[in-house]
Amino acid sequence: MSAAVRFRWGPTGVGVSLAFFVAAFLVIPVLKVILVAFQDPATGTFTWVNFQDFFNTSLFRESFWNSLYVAGMSVLLASSIAIPLAYFTTRFNFGGAVLIQTLGVIPLIMPPFVGAVAMQLLFGSNGSVNLLLDEHFGFTLPFMEGLNGVILVESIHYFPFILTNLSASLANIDRSLEESAQNLGSSGIRLFRRIVFPLAMPGYIAGASLVFLKVFDDLGTPLLLNVNKMLAPQAYLRISSIGITDPMGYVISVMLVLFSIFSLWASFLALRGRDYASVQKGGGGLLKRDLRRWEKSGAYAVILLILAFVLAPHIGLLLLSFGTVWSFAVLPDAYTIDHYLRVFETSSQYITNTLLYAGLAASIDVMLGTAIAYIVWRTGLPGRKWLDYSATVALAIPGVVLGIGYLRLFHGWQVPFSEQPLSSWWVILVIALSIRRLPYALRACVAALQQVSITLEEAAQNLGATTSRTVWRITVPLMSGGILAGFVTSFATAAVELSATLMLVGQQSDAPLAYGIYVFMQSAAGRGPGAALGIIAVVIVGLGTYLSHRIIEQSRRLRSSDRVIGEVDPTLE
Repeated sequence: MSAAVRFRWGPTGVGVSLAFFVAAFLVIPVLKVILVAFQDPATGTFTWVNFQDFFNTSLFRESFWNSLYVAGMSVLLASSIAIPLAYFTTRFNFGGAVLIQTLGVIPLIMPPFVGAVAMQLLFGSNGSVNLLLDEHFGFTLPFMEGLNGVILVESIHYFPFILTNLSASLANIDRSLEESAQNLGSSGIRLFRRIVFPLAMPGYIAGASLVFLKVFDDLGTPLLLNVNKMLAPQAYLRISSIGITDPMGYVISVMLVLFSIFSLWASFLALRGRDYASVQKGGGGLLKRDLRRWEKSGAYAVILLILAFVLAPHIGLLLLSFGTVWSFAVLPDAYTIDHYLRVFETSSQYITNTLLYAGLAASIDVMLGTAIAYIVWRTGLPGRKWLDYSATVALAIPGVVLGIGYLRLFHGWQVPFSEQPLSSWWVILVIALSIRRLPYALRACVAALQQVSITLEEAAQNLGATTSRTVWRITVPLMSGGILAGFVTSFATAAVELSATLMLVGQQSDAPLAYGIYVFMQSAAGRGPGAALGIIAVVIVGLGTYLSHRIIEQSRRLRSSDRVIGEVDPTLE
């Protein structure tokens, strides 16, 4: 067999294997859910009856509109938090701007369901804030009543998506456009509303669509707040209580998928046909000006109020994890470390299972991500772009939908040498976690590969190295920073995945951290240990996020150093 044939067969075999894996564990389960939604439960024939029953049932109609309302209002509240922070830190000169941006991203470290109970203790009808309001002013506010609680928790946790994207867009605006508007008499709010914000619209739309998608699909937060009249909780409750033969669970899953895709499509449609490009003639970023003393005081007051509000879940969870009794009081009665001791003595399997599952899922993700990135960007295989699209679409598939698809697809199969259904095997949970987090690792690997010059690979092949040897000895080592960052990101986010976990955990001994937090938080006596587990989860995700940023920054510095050395003495490159 010639070298040319071997070169062509290697990527082809890898590409086919990757396509098979993505099809088996992502495309087919989702298609199975869609197919069952259109099947008559008795005859198995095609029917629209299931969807007619959905819209004819008041509970499902209410759940549908509640989900839309919560997602839409969460975007509005998240915008009201993110826009001032982004504008102040990019528009004005004052101390602590970097710290404010950093603190503004911290809520992403804690999944919303983890802080939901802590938010009840702080902002609930008998929470700390309302107790103080009632004592000093004689009234209370319904912060956490019904859907309000879900909106508040989701907005606080997901507004950083808008903050980071909007800040990046504001930093890229051509300042000459702002100068021109000021020369024509525009200033203040009018300048921001008519010039600055429209130019930053791509970043805002990107962040807002992510917030809508995340909130619409979230399962854990409504369940922990006992708000069940929403689509994701209804899908979970129908399948878990009635069984996998109930068609309504599949119909609701189809609705979740459709609106997840709709949010991404709407964000694309909002920007289509408009040109936001600038030539950066005046330098990138808004003109930063100094604030007067009274303006600076006002800006700090607004920022500190926002930061205190958005960091409240972390503070509440920390207090709850150390508190003995916290009920009808502004603060816990006393403090103890018993909750942490109980967790490590009786529930350490949650932690070890999480480390195992998230580690395996992240390893699978970086292997798949590296292989897909190479197939897409270094070969000419037909259909390679569809492989990329198929892997990335997992971002728009809710965890509860993927879990239902796995239950339906694998329930009739058994684990080898066991009577356990394949759908409740912990290995299937690992695969689900890897599929859910594959887009994160894939994007990191693609970014890393795009920074590796193809001439280095060509030079190795000209010296006689085979394609596989070139990949392992040249390409992968040069991608190591991006691969490691993808691993850490996948690991940290898989460690707190709840939606798919609730659907696929078959027995308590196989449960990971997120499942343990959910179980503990179901009772008042378990809230302390549940909060301790939540703090452990936050530490895991926080360390992962920190390491990911350090790895990316170190890789950037190494590339900059190599570039400088090459410019000073090309023979050293």
